[in-house]
Parts: sequence; C-alpha cells; structure tokens
Amino acid sequence: MQITGLILRTQLLLALLATLTPWVYAETPKDVEEGDASYYAASLHGNKTASGDAYDKAAMTAAHRTLPFGTKVKVTYLKTGKSVEVVINDRGPHADNRIIDVSGAAAQALGLIDDGEGRVRLEVLEP
Repeated sequence: MQITGLILRTQLLLALLATLTPWVYAETPKDVEEGDASYYAASLHGNKTASGDAYDKAAMTAAHRTLPFGTKVKVTYLKTGKSVEVVINDRGPHADNRIIDVSGAAAQALGLIDDGEGRVRLEVLEP
C-alpha cells in the first residue's frame, strides 16, 4: 500500500512540474551577444552559402561563426532600436570585429543600410 501511495505522489509531482516547466523556462535568460554587424553585398545574391542554400538578399537570413544552421536569432540594431528575426544559414562574418552578417532585407528592416555596419544585440530564439 505504501508503494502505491509513493507512486501516486511521484506521478502528481511530475504532472505539476510538467505544468510549471514552460513558466520556469520563460523566466530564464536567453543567449545574448553584443557586437558589430554588417550586411551582404547585393552582388552576392544567388551565391551558395555554407549551409548549401543560395543567398537570397530578400530573405531574413544571416551568417554567424558558431551558431548551428537553422538557429533563429533576434537581431536588434542598438542605434535604431529596430529588431528582426533571422535564420542562420551561413558562416562568417570574415571581418574579426563583427559578430554577424545579415541579409540585405534584414539590414533594410534594421535601418543598417546607410551606416554599413553598426552595434547589435543577438538573442537566440530557437537553437
């Protein structure tokens, strides 16, 4: 009889934890990185990326040195406060002082085009 009670209490505790888990994780900090960003030249449109995709200047994509391909990242241009969500599909940037290269469409939405490069914050949304 004691074993049955213990099993029931364990199941109840597990059900309670499963219910609270999304709330607990919603409060944990995201992976955040700050640094400089730039964007792909329009002349690269159609070139193959490291993931094998063709670069599409109209898509919301980006290059990062270490994040896995397919990772969704929120990029916020600190100068304008504008944010976009991009998917990592390439490796780079190749300039040491930058942490990400975004597509032309992402750069346009961020207000980064005229500046050429600028300080951004990256937040990993989905690994």
